[in-house]
Amino acid sequence: MFKRYAIYYTPAPGSALADFGAAWLGWDNATGRAFAHPDAPGLDVAAITGTPRKYGFHGTIKPPFRLAEGQTADALEAELAALCADAAPVTLDGLTLARLGKFLALVPDGDPAALAHLAARAVQELDHFRAPATDAELAKRRAARLSPAQDALLVQWGYPYVLDEFRFHLTLSGRLEADVAAAAQNALAPMLADLSLRPYVMTGLTLLGEDEDGMFHQITRYALTG
Repeated sequence: MFKRYAIYYTPAPGSALADFGAAWLGWDNATGRAFAHPDAPGLDVAAITGTPRKYGFHGTIKPPFRLAEGQTADALEAELAALCADAAPVTLDGLTLARLGKFLALVPDGDPAALAHLAARAVQELDHFRAPATDAELAKRRAARLSPAQDALLVQWGYPYVLDEFRFHLTLSGRLEADVAAAAQNALAPMLADLSLRPYVMTGLTLLGEDEDGMFHQITRYALTG
C-alpha cells in the first residue's frame, strides 16, 4: 500500500534515456533500485540531485496525491488505463537541456499543445481520486509566492502548475547556485548528446506510488494507443 500516488511520464524502462536518468539521479523508479552516479569531475552529483532523487526520472503529469475517501488504487489504475487507451502518443520536436529558474531539466522543443492537452485530461478526468489538499499542504505550496492564477489552480486542483500554468519538464537537479548550474550543464551536455532525443515520441504514462520511505516506484506503465 502506497501513501501517495502520481501520474508521470517516464521513459520506457531499459531505454537509453531511462537508464541515463536512473544513473544521474541515483534512483530507478522502475526497478526500485539505487544506482551509482556517473563520474562528473568537480561536481557532487549526489548533492545536485538530492531533491528530485526520491521521485526518479520523470515528467509530472498529475502530481502526487493521497487517495480520496472511498477510492481505491485498483479503480485509479482502471481509469488511467482507459484514458491512455483513448489518447494518442505525443510527438515532440525534441527534448533539450535547459535551466528553469535555479534547476536543470529536459524541456520540449516545438509546439507542446498535444502534451498540454494530455496532461490537462489526466488532471481533470482523474481528480475525483485525489483527496483535498490539507491546510499544511496549501501553506507549503504558497511559500513559493504563487501568482493569483496559480493560487486558484492550487485550490481547485491541489497543485499550482497545471492547465494554463503547465510547463512539462524532466527534472535533473534541485535548486542550484549559478556557478554550480553552469558546471552541471556542461557535464550533462555530452551525456545527453549520445541519446536519441530528436524527435521524441512519448508513448505512455505511468502510475507511481510513494512508499513509507518517501521513494517512488512504478506500478504500471500504460501505452497511449488512442
